[in-house]
Amino acid sequence: MKPITTQDAKLGFIGIGYMGRPIAQRLLQAGFSLVAYDLNPTKAEQLVSYGGLVAESIAELASGCDVVLSCLASEEALLGVYLGASGALASMRPGSLVIEMSTVSPETSRRLAEHASHQGIHVLDVTISGSTPVAEQGALVLFGGGDQAWFQAAESIFRAVARKYFYMGLSGSGATMKLVVNTLLGIGMQAIAEAVALGEKAGLERNQLLAVLSHTAVVAPAHFGKLQRVMNGDFSPQFPLRLMNKDFGLILSLAAAVGARVPATEAAFEVNARRSDEQKEEDFSAVILQMERQDHLLSVGNSNLK
Repeated sequence: MKPITTQDAKLGFIGIGYMGRPIAQRLLQAGFSLVAYDLNPTKAEQLVSYGGLVAESIAELASGCDVVLSCLASEEALLGVYLGASGALASMRPGSLVIEMSTVSPETSRRLAEHASHQGIHVLDVTISGSTPVAEQGALVLFGGGDQAWFQAAESIFRAVARKYFYMGLSGSGATMKLVVNTLLGIGMQAIAEAVALGEKAGLERNQLLAVLSHTAVVAPAHFGKLQRVMNGDFSPQFPLRLMNKDFGLILSLAAAVGARVPATEAAFEVNARRSDEQKEEDFSAVILQMERQDHLLSVGNSNLK
């Protein structure tokens, strides 16, 4: 398999959102030729100053690229982008490659790969671990599923955006690994939210509590930066709460399909869902606010009963 290089590969990128923008930007800075498409053209146009081009349609992008990458918010968006008469697969040339980076179910990843194979197109499900700032630094961790030879051929792309990348196995394996990782991510944030609410309830000063927690070994690197932002009252989305909510749903569906028990995930999902119901565009660390509010409401209720 011939390695993909900056000299001979034209990349297309569909979905210039929270993660898609910094990933596409890193690829341009690494020297790749890249054309972008987003339903909101203004988002794609942000890449022009880095040397990117903007496609007016998915078909235009797909027909002119050797490798199509995508980072989309939902399974419905993914299937809409690739399948059907106006989808990317209908316009891509045989022998081209899709690197699909969205967080979706393993079954959806396999479905896309199967559709593509009928047209001689190869698909890798290469999922992402890391937030927007990590993507901007080119320090993501990637998990890949699909044909190993194609994964190895695409390593120049992975090196431009990630500090580590792992081949996990056949199609759907990258998607599976992402859900495993996000299980820990979601449960870990819920654990922090409960610990903070407990400490406050027991009389500890909030910011001192958060500051001290950040120096302990029990806070994972993925959660470390959140504590300072919480101290500053900053819940602007790096990893949006609504996407964590969506991922919890995928995790629970996968667990049901394979017969795995995930009681901690179910409990974390319940709190996340209550916060998500407010439909605010905020970071998934906002579950801390949810737990603090629940404890406050419980205290008020108990006081009224006395």
